This record gives sequence, structure tokens and C-alpha cells, in this order.
Amino acid sequence: MASEDKAPRPLGDLERLVMEQLWAAPAALTVREVHEQLAATRELAYTTVMTVLDRLAKKKLTERERDGKAWRYRAAAPREELAAGLMRDALDNSGDRREALVRFVGQVSDEEAALLRDALSRLDSQG
Repeated sequence: MASEDKAPRPLGDLERLVMEQLWAAPAALTVREVHEQLAATRELAYTTVMTVLDRLAKKKLTERERDGKAWRYRAAAPREELAAGLMRDALDNSGDRREALVRFVGQVSDEEAALLRDALSRLDSQG
């Protein structure tokens, strides 16, 4: 994400469900395809799904392309990039970055701490 982009906001429940469909799909999906997948587990109007996908596109969380009269949607970035942006935004708004990082690291599991150490080590060796 470029620095001039707006910071990502957490996804609402329905936005998250829609994004889950897009992240899991091997190709871009139409509103109808997303609606059919979601309708298997909950009652949703087609127009609700259409509105959610349109809003996600305006937030630049999805990319869309015309397919005849329909739009096809795909996630603009992997879910991990969205998560990283949300964590960066939370850190930026924490007031005390150092204290926020210390508290965050104090809450991670041993496995997550090992992943953080490995990531930092790889960044050090690259730079």
C-alpha cells in the first residue's frame, strides 16, 4: 500500500465474509457467484452483496473488471497485506509506539515470537 493511501479500517462482518469468498476463489467472482456462496449459510439479498462489493471496490480492497453486463471482483491484495496494514494503522494511532509494541509482543505466543524473531533476522540480513 502506498503511503498516500488511506489507512485500512477493520472489515465489518459482512465485508469479511465477502472478502473470504474472494480470497478463497481461484478467479474473479461475479456478484451472483458471491451471493450464491454466502446464501448457502445465511439469508442475504442479492442487492446487499452487490452493495458490499461496490463499497469494497471504492475502498480499493477489491479490483473489478467488466464481464459483459456483470462485474467480476477479486481481492486487491492478500489477506496478510490487509492484516499488516491494520496493525500498522493501530501502531500509528497508539500514542506511544514503543509501549504498544512491547504490549503486543508480550501477548504473542512462543511460536508467534519465534516468527517475529525470524522476520526481523531476515530483514537485518537483507539490509
